[in-house]
Amino acid sequence: MPLARRAAPALLTAVAAVAVLAAPAVAEPAARTPAGCTGSAPVICHFDVAPGTYRVTARIGGATEGRTTVTAETRRTVLGETPTAAGRQVVRTFTANVREPEGEPTGASGSPGLDLAFDGPAPLLAGLHVAPAPRTPQLFLIGDSTVCDQLGNPYTGWGQELPQYLRAGISVANYADSGESSQTYLDQPQLFPTVRPLIRRGDTVLIQLAHNDKQTTEADYRANLTTMIGAIRAEGGRPVLVTPIVRRWFNADGTLDNGTALLVNGLGVDLPAQIRLLAAEHDVPLVDLTALTRQRVEELGPDASKALYLTDEKRDNTHTSERGATEYAAMVRDALRDQRLLPGRLFR
Repeated sequence: MPLARRAAPALLTAVAAVAVLAAPAVAEPAARTPAGCTGSAPVICHFDVAPGTYRVTARIGGATEGRTTVTAETRRTVLGETPTAAGRQVVRTFTANVREPEGEPTGASGSPGLDLAFDGPAPLLAGLHVAPAPRTPQLFLIGDSTVCDQLGNPYTGWGQELPQYLRAGISVANYADSGESSQTYLDQPQLFPTVRPLIRRGDTVLIQLAHNDKQTTEADYRANLTTMIGAIRAEGGRPVLVTPIVRRWFNADGTLDNGTALLVNGLGVDLPAQIRLLAAEHDVPLVDLTALTRQRVEELGPDASKALYLTDEKRDNTHTSERGATEYAAMVRDALRDQRLLPGRLFR
C-alpha cells in the first residue's frame, strides 16, 4: 500500500540570548533561563528570525548532573544526549535550517522562526546564542517518508536524526516529503522546483526515492533520477544517490531476500539495482543504504528488528522508529565520512 502522506524577522541582536562561554567546560553555572526560553524539562526556546541558516551555540549544564538533548523545528535532533557533571558546563554549537514549512515541504506550516527544545532525562540550559550563517554549506535531502522530518511520534525519518551527527558548519536542509515518487518529486512545485534554485556551488544533495515508485517503469525511473542528477550538477551541486532502506519483511529462513523487502516494484523493476547502475554510469557517489539496512535487520532477526520499525506500534514494517531512524542516520554519516563526501571536521 502507498506510504502515508503525512513575518517579518526581528533584529538578530534582539533575539540573541546571553553571551556564550568560549571554554569547553566551566564551573559556577548560571541559574537563569536564557532570554527567549521557557520551562525546565523541556526548555523551549523561540527566536523570531527569517528563513535561512543559523549557527546556534548553547551552554549546557548546571548545579546538578545533566543529560540534555536538543531538537530543532519539527523534531530534528541537532544534538544527541550530552551528559554534564554537577557544577560543570559545556559549550556545544550546531547549525539549524529554518524554512517554511518547517517540516515536510507539502505539509503544515508550523510556527515561524526558529524553535528549539532542550530535553532529555535531565535537561540543563545555561546560555544560548543564535547568529545568522547564510554562507554555510548545505546538505540537501531529497526523499520520501522514510527520510523526511515527520511531524508526530512515533514516526521518525532518518533525515530527521542526521543533524546530530554533524558539527556546526554544515546545514542539513531536509526536503524529503511523504508519499513522493521520483516523478511526483520532480512535478510538485514545493519539491524539486523549490530545491533546485537553493543549491549553491559546492552543496551536496542526497537522493533517496524508491518506496513510492511502485508502478514506475525502468525507463521512467532512470530518466527521473538522471534529470535530477543533471539539474543538481548544473547548479554547481554534487548529487549523491542513496538506495532505499529495506522493508522489514522476512522470509521463512530469516533473510530479507524478497522483492517486498528489497523494493522490487510491481513491474519487476529492481529499484536499488537501477540506482547502483546509474551511480556507476554517471559517476555519482553511492550510499548503498539498502545493503547496510538489510545487513542490520537480518543481524537482529525477526524479533529484535521490530524495534527499528513501527511493527508493534503501528503494524508498520516500512517506517522507522526513533531508534531505527537514528541507527540508519548513523549509517549515512559513516558513508559520507568514509567516502570523504564532506570534510572530516564536520562529523561528530
